[in-house]
Amino acid sequence: MSGVEIALGSAALMLVLIYAGLHVAIALILVSFIGVWVLKDNFDLAANMLVVAFKDSITDQLFGVVPLFVLMGLVVSISGMGRDTFDVAQQAFRRIRGGLGVATVAANAVFAAITGISIASAAVFTKVAVPEMRARGYTPEFSVGVVAGSSVLGMLIPPSLLFILYGILTEQSVGSLFIAGVLPGLLLAVTYSIGIVAMAHLRPGFVGGQMAQEFDAPHMGWGEIAAKLLPIAALVALVLGGIYGGLFTPTEAGGAGAAGALAIAIVKRRLNWRDFWQVLVQTGHTTASICFLIIGASLYSRMLAFTGMPGWLGRTVLEAGFSTEGVVLAMVVVMVLLGTILDSSSIMLLVLPIAVPILNGLGVDLIWLGVIAILAVEIGLLTPPFGIAVYVIKSTLGPDSDITLGQIFRGAAPFALMMLFVLALVFLFPAIATALL
Repeated sequence: MSGVEIALGSAALMLVLIYAGLHVAIALILVSFIGVWVLKDNFDLAANMLVVAFKDSITDQLFGVVPLFVLMGLVVSISGMGRDTFDVAQQAFRRIRGGLGVATVAANAVFAAITGISIASAAVFTKVAVPEMRARGYTPEFSVGVVAGSSVLGMLIPPSLLFILYGILTEQSVGSLFIAGVLPGLLLAVTYSIGIVAMAHLRPGFVGGQMAQEFDAPHMGWGEIAAKLLPIAALVALVLGGIYGGLFTPTEAGGAGAAGALAIAIVKRRLNWRDFWQVLVQTGHTTASICFLIIGASLYSRMLAFTGMPGWLGRTVLEAGFSTEGVVLAMVVVMVLLGTILDSSSIMLLVLPIAVPILNGLGVDLIWLGVIAILAVEIGLLTPPFGIAVYVIKSTLGPDSDITLGQIFRGAAPFALMMLFVLALVFLFPAIATALL
């Protein structure tokens, strides 16, 4: 068998294993090991490649950014900052039809700037926003749909864990990726807000809610608003200001942000020893899972390099006359389809080792491509049957909730369509992503 045939066969085998329920990282490692063994007909070489991959894949200091930002996001999620942000946003948008939906989007946009984890946003605002909206007459579908849709802002507005992962995989500047995500993230938040107001007027039966009830929300004075927003603003200024101002590397900013989040939680007396231990354990679980995936992706990339598939695929694409835009669109379609069965990190680890060498050879701006890739994989958070954000919301609602998975998927559908619209805009107008660079 030729190297290309082995590479194609390994890709098919990997998809079969993943569909059968095998963990993505294990599938990557197993298929890569078998691929090198068959290609070189040398068991020892394949075993040595495993050892080298495990040793070298995550030894760089840059990987320290992963546990630090995960820790910061989890501390923020239990410190009550999400509740505070929602209270302020509710005050600002209470007189708009569909105002609580807009408030949820605005609060999630701010919350995204201090967490970088979509799942954390989904869990926090399911507890904070959904009961409030249900109490004010919003439909179950809309109440959970707006939380699911706006939670994806956590992976687009910096700091973003997926941008960090993309930067590691493609050897691009994490700071530049963070900057590139600002305008698309704000554009998506504005699009959501306009869409919510439009649905409230055009499809009031889907949205529900009563403006008269929203007037009854407790009025907050400027002092109370400042007290709620000051810790959030300070943390955003510390992390993003440090990165953009050249004071911190992304890894150092993660450490400063985690320390700042811990200090705020302690000052606000919202972190006890039991919660702190749970945060540390969850940080370890999340970091280990991500690092294991990165090791698998590194091994898979090395196996593909052995087979010569990236070079063959690049030549095939060029000889077939496919345009650069066509190749990017093909990547987007694959990512969106994989989003129906896999989580965001796994999709990037599967697709990028194949797609990036080709697109880099075609002269594609890899920073712009990163924004496109994040938008594409985040759509998968809202699409059945996997839709991890939907399952996080369902789990957070608890077994006694009367809201079904089907209702959450239906509520998230308009927001997935709005994400596709923003993805199209960024694709057609790359300056949306690159204007601030």
